[in-house]
Amino acid sequence: MIHALPLWFLVVALFIPRIALLCAWLEGNLIPFHLIGWIPPVLAVIVPRILILVLVYRDQGLTIWFLIHAVVLVCVWGGVSGKQMRGRRRDDW
Repeated sequence: MIHALPLWFLVVALFIPRIALLCAWLEGNLIPFHLIGWIPPVLAVIVPRILILVLVYRDQGLTIWFLIHAVVLVCVWGGVSGKQMRGRRRDDW
């Protein structure tokens, strides 16, 4: 276990993962993970939460932070936080 990911990254990545990845990349915090090739940038753009899960797993293994990020991933993809109630419009009557 490396424990190279800072605490701010683990917390901020829960809410704004793309910005957290960008800031960590600019600070050089992602250098120990040897993210080379075209797959990490594509994951960062398309599905950043999966890349964050991979980073947390490679950094700490199966810890509470990995589980928290996995639960947030399931909630976001499952639509728990974004359910929208569709009300009746006036012309539907």
